Amino acid sequence: MNSSLIKITAISGSLRRQSSNTSLIHALYPLAPETMEISIFEGIGDLPHFNPDLDGDDPAPSVARLRDTIRQADGVIISTPEYAHGVPGVLKNALDWLVSSGEFVYKPVAVVSGSPMETGGEKAHESLQMTLRMMTADLVEGGSFTVPFLNQKLRGGEIKDEELNEKLKGMLGKLEEAVREAAANGMNGFR
Repeated sequence: MNSSLIKITAISGSLRRQSSNTSLIHALYPLAPETMEISIFEGIGDLPHFNPDLDGDDPAPSVARLRDTIRQADGVIISTPEYAHGVPGVLKNALDWLVSSGEFVYKPVAVVSGSPMETGGEKAHESLQMTLRMMTADLVEGGSFTVPFLNQKLRGGEIKDEELNEKLKGMLGKLEEAVREAAANGMNGFR
C-alpha cells in the first residue's frame, strides 16, 4: 500500500442503470478523504455463472479481472439493494468467484445496504455480512449500516440527507483506519 494513497474498490450489487445503490457509491467521491481513491468495479454483470468445475488456474477473463481488482485494492465498499429478502444473485455470484481464490481474506470491507423501504435492506445486509465473514473479510467496525428510504435521501446523484452524509463520512474514516491498521500489521490478504 502506498503510504499516502488508499485505493478502495467499490461494488454495487445492482445492475440497474438508475440504481440508487450505485448512485450512493458515486456520491462517496466528494466525501472521501484526500488520502483515499475510490473506483467502481462495474463488471459483475459480465461474470459467468459460478461453477466449481471452471474455478481453476485459468479462469474466464472477467473472473481474472475481478480477482485482480479486489487483490489490488486496499479496501472494499459494497453497496447493495435487497431482492426478495436477500442479496441480488449477481452480487452473490461475484462473491462465489472469490471464495477459493481468497482476495477477501483480511481485506477491510464496509457494507452499506440501501432500500426505498423502511427496513433499509436489512436482510440482504445480514446475509452479505455473513458471506463476507465466511470469506474471512475484515468487516470494518462502525463501517456497515443500512439506509432506509434511500431514494428519498439521494437526488440528482447527491446526498440530500445530512445524517446519511455524516454516516458515510464516518464509514470512510473507519475504513481508512482499518486499512492503515491492516497494513501496519501485515494483514493485507494475498497481495
